[in-house]
Amino acid sequence: MKLSYWEHKSWFSKVDFTIVGSGIVGINCAISLKKKYPHSNILILEKGSLPQGASTKNAGFACFGSVSEILSDLEHHSKEEVGRLVQKRWDGIQRLRSLLGDEAIGFQLHGSHELFPLEKPEFYEKCLASIPYLNGLMAPVFGQNPFVTNQNLFNFEGIQEKYITHQLEGQLDTGKMMRSLIQKCMSMDIPILNGVLVKDVFESNNQATIVTDDFEFLSKKVFVATNGFASKLIKSETVKPARAQILVTEPVKNLHVKGTFHFDEGYYYFRNIDNRILFGGGRNLDFDSEETTEFGETQIIQNKLEALLHNMILPNHPVKIERRWSGIMGVGKQKSPIVKQVSDSIFCGVRLGGMGVALGSLVGKELAELAD
Repeated sequence: MKLSYWEHKSWFSKVDFTIVGSGIVGINCAISLKKKYPHSNILILEKGSLPQGASTKNAGFACFGSVSEILSDLEHHSKEEVGRLVQKRWDGIQRLRSLLGDEAIGFQLHGSHELFPLEKPEFYEKCLASIPYLNGLMAPVFGQNPFVTNQNLFNFEGIQEKYITHQLEGQLDTGKMMRSLIQKCMSMDIPILNGVLVKDVFESNNQATIVTDDFEFLSKKVFVATNGFASKLIKSETVKPARAQILVTEPVKNLHVKGTFHFDEGYYYFRNIDNRILFGGGRNLDFDSEETTEFGETQIIQNKLEALLHNMILPNHPVKIERRWSGIMGVGKQKSPIVKQVSDSIFCGVRLGGMGVALGSLVGKELAELAD
């Protein structure tokens, strides 16, 4: 397809900054660029009708790392690295709340609770014993000891008698958050073009050429913010896709569950939303199959989620599933995001490691700062 004179003039000529991906990172990058360069011409390209990936498909957890997740991270990173990563997650959520306001993102601070299945008593005891050490490590980030223990307040079955609660983790409404980000973007005269698949980006005479399915154009700088799909455009960085499957129940009468919950080192997670239970995870059941950029659900994971829902979360309580979906995250051997200059005019902010809600706002800001 050839662009008309009007199309080229209105959208694709004299472009200062192009952002590929309209998720949390991409939109925050665009907002930061517009604040710093108010007269710049900024364009966001999105291949989906909605942000494709995880930004509108996540579980809406404002989380920073459970006890078991942090212990696992400490096996592969120094305590300084882990501290910096948790600090970034904390700063990212605070920036998102400050940018949009708690009401606009549906933020609620109910705390989060890590549950421990009965079949792993040694691991449970290890996590309990680590609380004083981890509180000492994390107190400088949060300004207080984040971890406390609680009894089984919600009467889940098949778990140890105590939860480990992170007092400062919360939850938000993913749809409200993304609508608010998009509205803010549009109010700043930053267009988002949906249904535009970027196939390639390369250097061309001190600027970048962007090749789409239908046409190509020039941009002074390009910021790739496609996370789990990043390897298709940024060959130099290792970002593996990781599919996350989720289900949500029909409304549950007198639902007593409130907060966010994790177990099995964060591979399973659930929460309350609109008198329903939203439950996701199970990627560890079949890592190979879930390392994909294809959306969809699998029987092995969906059956496990349903079994845990009926037997552990809502025992003896008949409930029906209303909806199932999946999202694509970007992961790697390191938990820290990749925010870097790839070439003279191409930059990337990717590999958010399943913590996009917490990290996305800050990563977008850091990505924009590379334009200096």
